[in-house]
Amino acid sequence: MESDVVVTQHFATGKLRFFLTAPSPCPYLPGREERKVFAHLPLSEGAAVNDSLTEIGFRRSQNIAYRPACETCDACVSARIPAADYVFSRTERKTLNRNADLVRHLVEAEATTEQFDLLKLYLSARHPEGGMAEMGWTDYAAMVEDTAVRTHLIEYRRITDDGGPGQLVACALIDLLADGLSLVYSFYDPRLSKRSLGAFMILDHIQQACAVQTPYVYLGYWVMGSPKMAYKANYQPLEILKPGGWRLISRRELDP
Repeated sequence: MESDVVVTQHFATGKLRFFLTAPSPCPYLPGREERKVFAHLPLSEGAAVNDSLTEIGFRRSQNIAYRPACETCDACVSARIPAADYVFSRTERKTLNRNADLVRHLVEAEATTEQFDLLKLYLSARHPEGGMAEMGWTDYAAMVEDTAVRTHLIEYRRITDDGGPGQLVACALIDLLADGLSLVYSFYDPRLSKRSLGAFMILDHIQQACAVQTPYVYLGYWVMGSPKMAYKANYQPLEILKPGGWRLISRRELDP
């Protein structure tokens, strides 16, 4: 990746060198270019550094923390749900009930071929033109296992007649932060569209955050004008990161 050194910043754990990527086509807004600022997370105390960077709008991909740094656009903003204040709507309660036959399994951040097969099925149906469509097994294993932070997978399986773990229907890669749960990536069986599994996993993580008394569920970036990211505005209350810090924002402000 072509890049320039941006700055060296001191953290409690030491120094981080930040880099700036070269311009490339924006995956969310046609006709625009994106740039990212990024840093390599240290193998020692990577979790603490990731906590600090997430608080100021960074996201993690493997052992890299990144944030948009576009010169003429600020449409990408970090979004998080304050879990304790969340009130499930009637539709959301129906989504949770519709998936009550699924069992949640927390597993170590270790890639399996079963997960990978589900991912490929999901990508071919939902994102055939996306940058991940050509992802191979080695790429997937790196996405899951190359981490210096507190990471795990949540597998959702159907309950079998004998009560054992059944078919894998959805999976989420999650970072455990000092102040919340960060949804790094999630995927599911696209043939089960009536279950609304994408929404279900977000709602289930709100419940998980409440259960362990952690304040937030981080959703990544909401991008104004991007149909791909419009769904994040459905979750209210929602906080977004602005120059003055995190603040609550209404659905009306997100979708004027």
